[in-house]
Amino acid sequence: MPGTDKSLKDKASAVIAIITDIDGVLTDGGIILDDHGTEYKRFQVRDGQIIRYLKQAQIKTVAISGRDVEVSKIRCEQMGFDYHFHGVRDKLAVVTEWAAKVGIGLSECAYIGDDLIDLELLDKVGLSAAPLDALDYVKGAVDFTTLAKGGAGAFRELADMILGSKGLLNQIVEDLKNGQLKEF
Repeated sequence: MPGTDKSLKDKASAVIAIITDIDGVLTDGGIILDDHGTEYKRFQVRDGQIIRYLKQAQIKTVAISGRDVEVSKIRCEQMGFDYHFHGVRDKLAVVTEWAAKVGIGLSECAYIGDDLIDLELLDKVGLSAAPLDALDYVKGAVDFTTLAKGGAGAFRELADMILGSKGLLNQIVEDLKNGQLKEF
């Protein structure tokens, strides 16, 4: 991780759960509605590809959204998130309750978010992140801002950084090159 300071590496290597906002992180935040009110969103495939490897590394994966829409639930299932929560107004309360149930401290969690609703949770986790196109006051409140925009691989960038800090990313890449890990 060239250019990453030691404290950020330390925070990333302590992560055992990665939590992401959906709208504005896994998507670009845009919504397309058809004449019948059906909602469409665009997700980045690369974000979904890394979930398998996070799980193999024993890192729990969680998605959380203030919005409660079917397309997001479907995509979270397709991506293979361990947990996903929708229609959440108090993200800190929901994540705190979830973490207590699974025996994880907030200091062992990474969270990536992009808007006002994310600020309280971003302040409480061990590693906080925002996509490049997050609001400036959100980027000013986090440990790490991705080079990628929301919906363009921001989650993947954070996941890669966490796996890299644990010394796992290079091994995953080498194993895939050598046919030892099978892509799906």
